[in-house]
Amino acid sequence: MPWPRRSGWIASHYAGVGTTADPDREMREKHLANLSAGLRKLEDPVVRAGVCVDCHFGSSGDGQFVTHRIMAAGHPRISFELDLFSSLQAHHQEDEDYGWRKFGAANARTDHVQMWAVGQATALERSLALFQSKRGAEGMFPEFYFLDCHSCHRRIYDQAKPVKTSAENPGRRYIVDGRQVSLPEGMPPYNDENLIMLAAAARLASSDLAAELATRTQAFHRAMTQDRESAKTAAAQLGATVGKLKAAFASPAFARVDAFALVDAISATAISDRFTDYSGSQQAVMGVDTLLNAMVSSGRVTVGAAAGIRGDIDRAYAAVKDPNNYRPADFQASLGSAVRAIRALR
Repeated sequence: MPWPRRSGWIASHYAGVGTTADPDREMREKHLANLSAGLRKLEDPVVRAGVCVDCHFGSSGDGQFVTHRIMAAGHPRISFELDLFSSLQAHHQEDEDYGWRKFGAANARTDHVQMWAVGQATALERSLALFQSKRGAEGMFPEFYFLDCHSCHRRIYDQAKPVKTSAENPGRRYIVDGRQVSLPEGMPPYNDENLIMLAAAARLASSDLAAELATRTQAFHRAMTQDRESAKTAAAQLGATVGKLKAAFASPAFARVDAFALVDAISATAISDRFTDYSGSQQAVMGVDTLLNAMVSSGRVTVGAAAGIRGDIDRAYAAVKDPNNYRPADFQASLGSAVRAIRALR
């Protein structure tokens, strides 16, 4: 995405302060002036997510969408987790100067729980929007970018008796004629890694929106088994709910959500039973890692205590290191061990 043509903020952004008797106020006013001149307000989770997903997840722009053909040529699988990726690429220490410049208060800091939740919603919202566009199809076939990669890319063995290598995902069931059914055998599901995380966060944002998300998720999975037009309609409805959840996550009320409560939500049976696929499980361990870091940055957990359970987090990461060796039961056990260690710090 091209930068705004407005100029004047880059030199000011790099310049120091100290020309007045109140450098904190000077720093804040300079930052606000830079925002007016075209600097992106990346301390706002909605703005940051919108900027990042264009390149790191996909957009409708030329050269900003990784098709299945590009992946087949060697591009890595697309995965996005806003807060953890931001932390890994951080260019600034969040100290008092950062607090003054970005938020107008020395003790103000990024809310990592909020950043994580907004990032999950933004990724799914973008995915559903792209699915409805011309990007959603490749000739007579769907664009496989939108489907769960490892539902197709599994090792095949010649043997006398078939061996099922997939596990049923309860989050993909839907209602037909009053009874609950699963996706037809052999049908690749939509890549729902962000949707699984969103279902956990929605429980803490709004019970009504959580229920709406569940209903529209069922409708979307069912529509994916019918035809493209039905799937596009269901995607639009699900996307509308995701948009409302993103707004709820960005609100001041959600900023007070306890990271411990969100870890509990991610590990709740209704959510953890959905960790049947590599991509969703990878999102889960990144989410738990992000939330542990949030506990440290907020002062709820000491650096030493967090370091003491790093081994549990690392074992959960190891369980999703190689997609070809992913085993749902092994991952769920590893993540469960990490979650229990975090709960013990409450």
